[in-house]
Amino acid sequence: MSINSKNFKSFSRLENILIIGNGGRENSLAWAIQKNELVKKVFLIPGNAGSERINKCERIIIDIKNKKELLEKLNFLKVDLIVIGPEIPLADGLADFLRKKDFKVFGPGKDGAKLEYSKSWAKEFMQDANIPTAKFWKVNSPEEAKKIIHSTSIPLVVKADGLASGKGVFIPDSKEECVTATESIFNGKFGNSGNMVVLEEKIHGPEVSVFALCDGKKYILLPSAQDHKRLNEEDKGPNTGGMGAYSPAPLLTKNYLERIIKEIIEPTINELNKKNIDYKGVIYFGLMITKSGPKVIEYNCRFGDPECQTIMPLMDQGFVFLLEKCSMGNLIGSEKIDTSDKVSGCVIASSKGYPLEYKTGFPIKIGQIDSNDCQIFDSGTSLSKDGELLTDGGRVLSIVCQDKDFDLVFEKAYKNLKEINFDGIYFRNDIGHQVRKNFFKEN
Repeated sequence: MSINSKNFKSFSRLENILIIGNGGRENSLAWAIQKNELVKKVFLIPGNAGSERINKCERIIIDIKNKKELLEKLNFLKVDLIVIGPEIPLADGLADFLRKKDFKVFGPGKDGAKLEYSKSWAKEFMQDANIPTAKFWKVNSPEEAKKIIHSTSIPLVVKADGLASGKGVFIPDSKEECVTATESIFNGKFGNSGNMVVLEEKIHGPEVSVFALCDGKKYILLPSAQDHKRLNEEDKGPNTGGMGAYSPAPLLTKNYLERIIKEIIEPTINELNKKNIDYKGVIYFGLMITKSGPKVIEYNCRFGDPECQTIMPLMDQGFVFLLEKCSMGNLIGSEKIDTSDKVSGCVIASSKGYPLEYKTGFPIKIGQIDSNDCQIFDSGTSLSKDGELLTDGGRVLSIVCQDKDFDLVFEKAYKNLKEINFDGIYFRNDIGHQVRKNFFKEN
């Protein structure tokens, strides 16, 4: 079944959409949703300085924790569908609250969000469902961690159990670094998110991200993506929230995808149902393709960032209908997403010092941008009193382009980056190196 406006005009009212979140992910979702001819307005709470540059979009500045004010605003705006972007409001149970007030919400309840906000729970979940993943130990103290680190011959990865904005994973090169990473987490580097630590067997292979839109029982897949988590070129340096991405991922062959569906995606949804978790939202599967097959590195309970910015330009105007169907538990399961026949790539322009300490408030100068199949989604920006665009985050802008091949995509992206400037701008020059045929010729 193909999703388009004509299929739904007779019975769907999707005039006013609300997106909760303030990053590039939310701006790209708004950009994809506003393409639908039935949508009249897309509200963002709180959005960022780039939100209102998107057609039909308007920022609403209120505190979503003030439930009374939030409900009054939603009723006043006559919101038809709510899309929750970030993981923290999902982990706080905002979707549960809004559903009880009879709103249609795309985003899992607190029980489903536990797939992301507790790595130890997610690992035990995978164990229960017999889903392929790395061996793991959950530890409650530095002393317990040291015993495991020094008694284990295999290399380990160190993870803070709770939410850490994509920065709570350490990949040490020695036992000493492993101990240091563990101690830093227990010493409060990530606050309460570090009350427990997960030690995990270090597995090897290329990573790929798969996204399933789920209505509680059925699901459909979005195009796959690969992102670049490390700060520096050649995939070195500390983990970040993501420095760039591309979609679809050519390494995900038909055979691999069939295995992933059979061994990972369907067992995950079956296990959620077994645990009476009615998951209505997107499930992000962070996978590694190892020699023995695909394994789960992590789940996320929301669209990835910057994968979302990369994938959204490939969506047609029927995308918002799929979100609505998921929110209502109405997927047939055979829906087809009419994606673009082009490929897409994204490069993140970040602040100097990210993901550690960085300064904000620097003016952003944007010159002559090639806007043909190219988008700039603001990630961390604000406006001065005089209306000047300023940096306001670690990741500042997402530069996204589409074309018939990845060489053309990244040629356009880096050409546009030359037209963007702010004090301390930093970006990787090798995003998409796996799929750029000309990359090694140029370097």
